[in-house]
Amino acid sequence: MAEPAPLHIAFLLYPDVTQLDLTGPAQILSRLGNVRLVLVAKTRDPVPTDAQFPLLPGATFADVPRTDILCVPGGFGTVAAMEDAETLAWVRQVAEGAQWVTSVCTGSLLLAAAGLLRGYRATSHWASRDQLAWFGAEPVAERVVFDRNRVTGGGVTAGIDFALALTARIRGEAHARFVQLSLEYDPAPPFDSGSPERADPATLARYRDMVSRFAPDRAEKVRAIAARSA
Repeated sequence: MAEPAPLHIAFLLYPDVTQLDLTGPAQILSRLGNVRLVLVAKTRDPVPTDAQFPLLPGATFADVPRTDILCVPGGFGTVAAMEDAETLAWVRQVAEGAQWVTSVCTGSLLLAAAGLLRGYRATSHWASRDQLAWFGAEPVAERVVFDRNRVTGGGVTAGIDFALALTARIRGEAHARFVQLSLEYDPAPPFDSGSPERADPATLARYRDMVSRFAPDRAEKVRAIAARSA
């Protein structure tokens, strides 16, 4: 069997990123074959995540002027990253020549803030999905959304589905099925509480309270960013 075409994948790192938004799809995409995957941040210093452990970048923005696949994860640090001119400039730069421009969770808002989703169908975490419209994108209530070379995944765990779907597009369904089996991705959650439609009111209220404490006024801040970028 011929070796697959080489691919370079860059994941954006920024403070208070949700590590599973990144590490879930990274685990799958690392098995594309003939791939080089790198975590990219403003500096090579360890980057704090929302899981109380840091991730170590392998490169800085200056080290990675281009990539084949760009992936932007989300997290409580998304708004700060959306307001960082250097981060947005790098995202725009590498997206220009990338084969695939992708995101997981609220990473799609960062893509939108960089002007990369205007006129595109896209998704995000359920609690932030509608905010995509403020940037001229079309919010879609699906776990994975393809629109031309833009691929967006829903909240956190949807990054695994996103990565398998992208693997199928790049290397074929047979390879994606092989990767799924090798990782024993056979979800059977113990509770049916993974969406706002199925969660009970008390759980939903607890989630909204958590967001208001850890990311106060997030929606208002995102709206203001959208207004400035219009």
